[in-house]
Amino acid sequence: MRVLCAIFLIAAGLLPAQSTETSEPTGPPPEIESETPDPETPAVDLDASRTDLNLLGAVDAESGEARRNENVQIDLIDNNVLKEMNKRVGVTATIVDQFNPRSDYFGAEFGGSPTSPSALPFVGGRSIHGSLFETHDNSIFRARSFFQVGDVQPARTNEYGFDVTLPVWRGASFLLNGQQTRARGQVNGNVLVPKADERTALATDPETRLKVQAMLDKFPAEAPNRTDINERALNTNAPQFIDNDVLGGTLYQSLGERDKLTLRYAFTAQNVQAFQLIAGQNPDSRTKNHDARMTWTRSWSPSMETDLTAGFDRVGSILKADESAFGPTVMFSGVFNDLGPGANIPIDRAVNVFRYAANARKVYARHSLTAGAEVWRRQVNGDESNANRGQFSFRNDFGNTAIENIRLGLASTFIGTIGNTNRGFRQWDMQYYLGDEWRLHPKLSLNIGVRYVPVTAPTEIHGQANLGYHCDCNNVAPRFGFAWRPSDKWGVIRAAYGVQYGDIAPVTYSASRFNAPYSNRIRVPAPDFVHPLGLTTPEVDPNGRGTYFDFSPDLVMPYEHQYNFSWERAVYRDWRLNLGYVGSRAMKIVTLWYFNRAEVVPGIPQITATQNDRRADKRYFDVRRSLNGAQAYYDAAKVTLLSPVRNGFSLETSYWFSKAIDLGANYTSTASGADALAGRGQDQYDVHSDMKGVSDFDQPHSWMTRITWRSPGLQRQPRWLRSMFGGWEAFAVTLVKTGTPFTVQSGSDAPGYGNLDGSGSDRPNIDDPSILGRKVKHPDTSAARLPRSAFSFIQPTDIRGNIGRNTFRRDGIQNINAALSRTWTVASEARLTFRAESNNVLNRPQFAEPGFQLTSPNFGQITNTLNDGRSFRFTARLAF
Repeated sequence: MRVLCAIFLIAAGLLPAQSTETSEPTGPPPEIESETPDPETPAVDLDASRTDLNLLGAVDAESGEARRNENVQIDLIDNNVLKEMNKRVGVTATIVDQFNPRSDYFGAEFGGSPTSPSALPFVGGRSIHGSLFETHDNSIFRARSFFQVGDVQPARTNEYGFDVTLPVWRGASFLLNGQQTRARGQVNGNVLVPKADERTALATDPETRLKVQAMLDKFPAEAPNRTDINERALNTNAPQFIDNDVLGGTLYQSLGERDKLTLRYAFTAQNVQAFQLIAGQNPDSRTKNHDARMTWTRSWSPSMETDLTAGFDRVGSILKADESAFGPTVMFSGVFNDLGPGANIPIDRAVNVFRYAANARKVYARHSLTAGAEVWRRQVNGDESNANRGQFSFRNDFGNTAIENIRLGLASTFIGTIGNTNRGFRQWDMQYYLGDEWRLHPKLSLNIGVRYVPVTAPTEIHGQANLGYHCDCNNVAPRFGFAWRPSDKWGVIRAAYGVQYGDIAPVTYSASRFNAPYSNRIRVPAPDFVHPLGLTTPEVDPNGRGTYFDFSPDLVMPYEHQYNFSWERAVYRDWRLNLGYVGSRAMKIVTLWYFNRAEVVPGIPQITATQNDRRADKRYFDVRRSLNGAQAYYDAAKVTLLSPVRNGFSLETSYWFSKAIDLGANYTSTASGADALAGRGQDQYDVHSDMKGVSDFDQPHSWMTRITWRSPGLQRQPRWLRSMFGGWEAFAVTLVKTGTPFTVQSGSDAPGYGNLDGSGSDRPNIDDPSILGRKVKHPDTSAARLPRSAFSFIQPTDIRGNIGRNTFRRDGIQNINAALSRTWTVASEARLTFRAESNNVLNRPQFAEPGFQLTSPNFGQITNTLNDGRSFRFTARLAF
């Protein structure tokens, strides 16, 4: 609080004195323009919380996004929803006209939102107004997805809510809003299951045979019914329930002519009973968010304003295995669908953030100055997993196929974590900023600012984690830009440059919870399937061998140089053309590298069972080091054409050409979970040359068009004609994009397939380079376009395969969404709006990538779609 008071006193005491430095009379001082939102905007918006809280169900239909195929499972934690969207929909090249010094824009060039200031805006008003709405989506209005067998199963979604603003006492108004979503659906999808002659155990040991049979019995009893695409493909359905609850209230209190107080509390919750196409496949999840905030705003003069803010934010996340789960995670190398949930389940995490902020704005002469600070105290508490339930991996090994090993109970690897993994971490995040908007000339303005963003290293409250890195305290982020109008004919030219900082995610540093002496992650090659750790679970040996999660001593936050340029001008009869470029160079991206891998050692057989004997440091298995090990590059040229409204029509169309390249990690990386696997090189040497490739969301070509038409009011026509046909508004959006890339993998680290270093990131050799870069986008042609014969496995003593990362592309996007709406005046101050929307109007499937593991029988076969079939939903809203 002393820091906040100091910032506040500096802003209040020094900034007014600067106003006397102007050298020319300017008349009355300019006034502060308040940052006032739309009074009908709710305090909580589920769509806005979609990526922050990892919420299911939201669709950005107006940007051309199709409904997600729910059978593509997501663990609702960290930033997994954002990463799934980037791979499925891709990113949107976004040109930032001006960098606000109060916000950070890390990742904004991809369409992400900048960070929001903690301060709450003030909305006055003495009238009663609000709205009620209901949205309904039903399976009777849905089309079958491409692979679906049989009719669309019964499903429905109801979304309803309200917001109302009321005067409560003198100088005060209260906004109350609430919203609920109840989705009761059937998820349809393809899974790979054993054939009828593969459903019995072959193990000779009675105890092993019972456990293998119990494992095989977790697959659905139905036989494969899509043998046209894969001999083991079963199209089936499973129920999924999603409940969203939102409640928020905001009090706006005027304390006189100068002072205003805003208090807000918002609650958001989501419960998901996940679909289980295979028993226990996905975790059930529960997310709860509490957000309480208070802002005091004071107007010292018409040109001087300050605000002080205090707040508390809490996000609780629980992900747990379904009761039908087998127990340990079992991975089958793509032969069958894995038995889940993933090795990171269960998770019980609570993140508390205490926020304190001060800001001052001063307008004088040609300058608009902003200065302030925010200080956050972050608490991360809970228990998380890294194979705490155990994880078996079956693959081609021991001279057998993967299916033979599954039925014999011969796993290649077992991984398990034992001990106490409950931890509590504490950390300070800070940001100090200063900015000036300087109007040099009526046709030229400059925007200058700087941010200082120090972050302390996390500490564990019980002393059970030693991270080894320190305060990242030299993060200075300058930014500047300009807007220039050379003449009315030539329009406006804008440019902006800034350094933007990301963060080190809590899930990154909390991996220290799996280190000895309090817990240990054990890796066993060629384990006993029944007793992989022996007859009894061992106690944690403080000096025992285990996987070690290491942190580079110079680990710091990633940052990027971001630059934007745009030129907007009128071209013909109020048509406007915008030509732009956006680029970024991201540095020090956090990634995870695997060290202490098994190597070729003379005299030791090069087989799976000797992996741990061939590691250089016998104290550990893998050494997994979080470090600033990646860079990323993004460039995009964008052209946008906007029409004026003519006869009710308006048009906006954009095309952008882009390139995204990285060294194995991008701006969303947390160096954990799927990110850790995706950023893992084939071997531990020269990772950059092995991992350099286009980013997971790279899409060279993108085109989006929005068309709106409003029918004439028909004022001179009979009333019944006006009521039926007048005042309708039609909207359509088309989105066309290149498909995102994928990587071909070997599928096994065993002799004859991989390099036997204990990390399953091997890639094969490419024998026919002419197929590189191919688009593999339809199940009828996928096997021919990605032929198995074009690849070969490496030898056991080879370091790596010669094929690169992300060298092929999946199906792209060609989607159309449309809507039709009409508003009626039902009373002097009440309006009723009806809206019908269709998503994926043409019912075009967006196919997923084919099987990409060369050892798997489904290699080159497409068995899923990323989007859902055509659907309709209907909304009624009463505003008063």
